[in-house]
Formats: sequence, C-alpha cells, structure tokens
Amino acid sequence: MQKKQQKKEPKSKKKSVGLALGGGGARGLAHIGVIKVLRQAGIDIDYIAGTSMGALVGGFYAATQDVDLLEKLFSDIKEKDMLPLRKMLRAHNKAESPFRDSKPVIEILKSHIKNVSIEKCAIPFAAIATDVKNGDMVILRKGSLTDAIQASAALPMIFAPVSLDGKLLSDGGMVDPVPADVVRDMGAEFVIAIDVSSRWPDITQETISIHGIKSIIADALPVLEHQLIHRIIEKANVVIRPPVMNYHWIDFPEARELIKMGIDETEIHLKEICKGTGYSEPKKTPVQKFVDFLFDDTL
Repeated sequence: MQKKQQKKEPKSKKKSVGLALGGGGARGLAHIGVIKVLRQAGIDIDYIAGTSMGALVGGFYAATQDVDLLEKLFSDIKEKDMLPLRKMLRAHNKAESPFRDSKPVIEILKSHIKNVSIEKCAIPFAAIATDVKNGDMVILRKGSLTDAIQASAALPMIFAPVSLDGKLLSDGGMVDPVPADVVRDMGAEFVIAIDVSSRWPDITQETISIHGIKSIIADALPVLEHQLIHRIIEKANVVIRPPVMNYHWIDFPEARELIKMGIDETEIHLKEICKGTGYSEPKKTPVQKFVDFLFDDTL
C-alpha cells in the first residue's frame, strides 16, 4: 500500500527589512547597538537610510557589514580626540574657529571607506541632506560614500556645508530627522526606525525662572524634531527610542554606554520585530528564561 504523503507546511516568507537611522550626534552611537542585536538574532538588514550620525553609522555598515569594527573604532575614542571640536564650540570669535581646524568624527572612519561609492555598498544605502539654498531634501544614493556622509552630517553653524553635484548641502536632520519614508520607498517591506534626538519635554515641571526658561529654549530643537518625526515615522513598523537624551551630542567618549542603550532597547522590541518580519525568535538562554518567568505578568 502506497504511503500517504504528508502535506508540507509552506515556509513563511521573510520580509525585507529597512533601517531608518536618525541624527543626534554621539547619541546616534546607539544605532550600533541596534545593528548588533539584529545581526545576533540572524535578521538580515536589506536597506538602510540615514540622517547625519545615522548616515555615518549606516553608511559605514552598509559598505563594510562589520559592526564589530564600527563598535571598536568608536569605543576607542578618548576625550582628547574631541578637544579640537570642543575648542571650536567654545570660541567666541567664529572667524577663529573655521571648519578646517576641526577634526570631525568621520575622519576616524575615512581610511576604511574612502574609496567606496554608494552604488558599491553591500547593502543599498541612502543619506539624507538639506539643500541650503532652498531647504529641499536631497537623497544621496550615488557617488562618494564619504562625501554623502559628510554632507548629511554638516550641522549648521558647526560644520561648513558641503558642495556636491552643484548643490550646497547641510545636515539632513532639518528635513528628515528619521528617514523611515525614504527607506520604505527604497523597497523595505518592514521598516525599523531609530529615533535618538526628539523628545517632548515636560515643561510643567519647569519653574518660571531663568533656569526654567533656558531649559525650555534648549528643548526647542528636540520639540521641533518631535513634531516632524511624528509624521514621518508613520511609515515605520517599529520605532526604537533608546534613552539617550541625557547625553550631549559630542559625548563620543561615552560610546560604550550609548551602544549598550541601543542594545537594551532593541532587545525589548526583538519579539515584535521577529513576528513582523517572519524571522524566528532567537532561542533564550536558561538565565533569560528564568528572568522572563520572574517578570511574567500572566502568572
């Protein structure tokens, strides 16, 4: 008698994954932690779009696929490496602190990606910049990778705009702080957005004093970003917000802590990401299972 063949269950199709990496200076080092967790979970990153620091981290990873090197390069940054930038920020006379005298963080990475074009990146990549002449968003998807990163990260009044393809380009955070819309348009079916720069401050806690007014003014840019990002990240399936807002944008010597925050926050969302993308959730260690048991609200 012929043995009846069992019907095979169709394999679940994995969705293509896109990362939208926001700007935020040193706070963007949390992006490295996000990438590390996704890699360790076996989740492929199929598309990356980045703004400012997100362009730097995302561009380097798109070209090299070496997150360990990226982590090492930033973890080795010391306070003395940031002194030229700090000196420039403290200078009273702007004419005495030109861009050419500073050493932007991109210099640390240039030796590894200096000859790479965006078209040759292992992962499709786009950097977001702003056309300073008209305020239009510029999406950089071809040409020199380092030029694109430098344009995307050219923070106004700190770094000089970059001349590229007949345009004068500056920081992309002014037009698209977390480019979830761009990475979706690139072809990503499942978009993970990482926001490390926006927040809505609780001004009810601020007293009406000079200190309170200064604090509210200092929060103005994150508030504007919050409003802009709120509309953009509707294109995202998951939004990850590592708790990095207490760090300054030039706190690169705190890289290890910032990367760890990205790791911890991504692990919280990992189950949701796996479910949404069709990837299997990584097997947990006995310790992780015990911790889950202790904090299981259903028991």
